Amino acid sequence: MTRATGLLGDERWFTSRGTGRPASRPDLIFILADDLGWADLGCFGSNEINTPNLDRLAREGVRFTHAYSASPTCSPTRIGLYTGRYPGRLAAGLEEPMRTRAEFNGIPHDHPTLPKLLVEAGYSTAMFGKWHCGWLPWYSPIRAGFERFYGCLDGAIDYFEHIGTLGEHDLWEGETEIDDTGYFTEMITREACAHIAAAGDEPLYLQLNYTAPHWPWEGPGDAHVGARIRDEYAQQESPDSYPLLDLHSGSLAKYGEMVEAMDAGIGDVLDAIDARGRADDTLIVFSSDNGGERWANMWPFVGEKGDLTEGGIRVPGLIRWPAAIDGGQACDRPNITMDWTATMLDAAGAQPDPSYPLDGVSLLPYLVDDAPFPDHDLYWRTRSQLAVRRGSMKYLHDRRLRPQKLGQWPLADGDYHLLYDVTVDGRERADIAVHHRDQVDELRTAAEQFEAEMLPYPPEPGQPHQATETDPAVGHFD
Repeated sequence: MTRATGLLGDERWFTSRGTGRPASRPDLIFILADDLGWADLGCFGSNEINTPNLDRLAREGVRFTHAYSASPTCSPTRIGLYTGRYPGRLAAGLEEPMRTRAEFNGIPHDHPTLPKLLVEAGYSTAMFGKWHCGWLPWYSPIRAGFERFYGCLDGAIDYFEHIGTLGEHDLWEGETEIDDTGYFTEMITREACAHIAAAGDEPLYLQLNYTAPHWPWEGPGDAHVGARIRDEYAQQESPDSYPLLDLHSGSLAKYGEMVEAMDAGIGDVLDAIDARGRADDTLIVFSSDNGGERWANMWPFVGEKGDLTEGGIRVPGLIRWPAAIDGGQACDRPNITMDWTATMLDAAGAQPDPSYPLDGVSLLPYLVDDAPFPDHDLYWRTRSQLAVRRGSMKYLHDRRLRPQKLGQWPLADGDYHLLYDVTVDGRERADIAVHHRDQVDELRTAAEQFEAEMLPYPPEPGQPHQATETDPAVGHFD
């Protein structure tokens, strides 16, 4: 079935080519944006931000309109991607996002990860950009299985001064702190492209984690903003101030510059893949770590980063693999971050560790073998919310303040058990729980069973501070 979308011209609903997997294993490239809104790309409806290279990926691949992040905040989603498991199964996944810099807070060294399993399967592995899954001297991408790393460890970085959320320098090659100059988006693009150009004959897995369009609000020409932020850190008397957040700066236009700089970098990466002669045999996935905030466009959804409404977890999803998947297609079947972990392992012929079963499901049989879509429940949990999506229905248990009636007043503390058909009500305005009590009870039971499997939340880490003799450093909320 072909439909005119107004975004990409004629686009058809997904059908598998049905020719099975190519004989050779693909290179794997996963590109992750940071706090990108669902509608911030041309191929997802933006008419303000120009994203020709991501639009090209959509035209040459499949656009997933019901793709979800593992969490509404960044570090839990990254833990979900690297482990293939719900972030609440790990202690480090319980900080939303990670803030405590301590030996107990990271992906355990003995835990299997996507890069470790791919190394065992004969892949070379490299990561460029944001890590945010534990700090040195205890954790790094190298210790999680990436053979090369160039980027930052913290949850945010100044694009020019390369300082993290506590004002510390945060730029690394492997586990060595380095000095380098430039705009961070362009720097990690440069290193990723050079790595692709120099890659050997073994299959490649490359993880490219942009910090764009995460704050601070700096485009490629805003080095003076970074210099001001560094000066503010030097002058501050208390870590309670937060210069990197740069609350009094930014605009829709500046946000657009940041997304467009990322898109230009992705264009360079596509050119590097073309120059290597591996375009047909490279499986590329693009996604975001969670929904957007402040300047981002989540239309038509409500909510934003940090929230289990659709605006906080529905993300743009793209896949391209010309050797196996026809382009110009859209898929409205729901999937989650950990499904991409399982899919990439499957495409590589790598086996997950049976002691750490994956929570994601490989989409590869559906994408290349003409198998039915692997329908499966998707779950989310935060300190204040719990949600499950099954088919078209989404159950949301919200323990936060909510309006009691139409409009925004009065607000009331709640123990709300809500049900939405998000295929027709993505704005989650028509709570249909009263019409489907049995389904609410069923999904509530499933959600509570899921929550019982997760680790309990520890106390919040408290106010930001530098490390002391008795307490580890605690960063700011990301």
